[in-house]
Amino acid sequence: MTTRRGFIKSTVSSGIMFCTCGLLDAAHAQQALATRHSPVRVGGKRVRTIDTHAHCYFHESLALMGPDANNVVPQTKGVPEMFIPVDDQAAVTARLAAMDAMGIDMEVLSINPFWYKKDRDTASAIVKLHNQKFADLHAAYPQRFAAFASLSLQYPDLAVQELQTAMQKQGLRGAAIGSSVNGEDFSNPKFYPVWAKAEELGAVLFIHPQSQPELKTRYQGNGWLSNTVGNPLDTTIALEHMIFEGTLDKFPGLKILAAHGGGYLGSYAARSDYTCFVSPQNCNAQIVLKKKPSEYLRDIYVDAMVFTPEALKFLISQVGANRVVLGTDYPIPWELHPVDQIFATPLTDAERRAILGGNATVLLNLAT
Repeated sequence: MTTRRGFIKSTVSSGIMFCTCGLLDAAHAQQALATRHSPVRVGGKRVRTIDTHAHCYFHESLALMGPDANNVVPQTKGVPEMFIPVDDQAAVTARLAAMDAMGIDMEVLSINPFWYKKDRDTASAIVKLHNQKFADLHAAYPQRFAAFASLSLQYPDLAVQELQTAMQKQGLRGAAIGSSVNGEDFSNPKFYPVWAKAEELGAVLFIHPQSQPELKTRYQGNGWLSNTVGNPLDTTIALEHMIFEGTLDKFPGLKILAAHGGGYLGSYAARSDYTCFVSPQNCNAQIVLKKKPSEYLRDIYVDAMVFTPEALKFLISQVGANRVVLGTDYPIPWELHPVDQIFATPLTDAERRAILGGNATVLLNLAT
């Protein structure tokens, strides 16, 4: 396994430092850093590694939140590294160096929705700002950054327009969405126009959880349970609603990527196959699914962020190696050795190449 520590040391010693260059030299150095990285090889073949779960923020959009801005940024390690506007050379350089240290060639950036409770004009302004800045980062570093658009999902008609602009004019790869919108699940027909547009455009919907405020009291105490338990649970509930309410049957071409290994669904999906037999009074006889609930799991993409080779191997057995992609949650330091994790898991070379980047290349329709 090729590490990135040696690369970073050589970068520093070789003089790729912007503070001592002229403007032209700085531009050349910046381009070199944007494309230079130690290669990851599997079976002797070069692999482009793609992290589909990486985050950032922009100060300008936080300012639009007013007093609510204080509740946006999580209280975790890694927050200072969240801010990577394209015109902040030092911040971009630091992010690229961190990616190289982890063995990541490309990050697909996203922002967890914090604007769902805002009025239409404010939400629209935040989303417009995000998507343009994402487009700028991708244009400046096309081999290193891609991005999921933000959407004003509380206003589905507006979200449809935003998604179309993001996909057709800004080069974004889909959209990052929460796991519900102000208490309304994605199976609600009000969101159907968004899912139809996503299906039409081939847009990936990256579902990232936001915990559940109604369980705030139970999550209190030691261990940050609102995240440790709440986030995977939130994703699981979102996916189960889309399965059991027939949403995935209505939109069979929908591309869904679920964060954190898809929550708990991959660990316990088979229980869903028995629920309507055990308790038919808790199921809607008018909704007839096209296959067993657990089988929809193989229609969903998940990231590999499950922390151990044993957990990853089991997840692959449930969803298939062709449905797993890299994800780190960077810069929050949940997984700082994502490539090593794939090499530590008993897999074939073909499976490793797929998970490290091949699956994401196909899913996101990225140039090879």
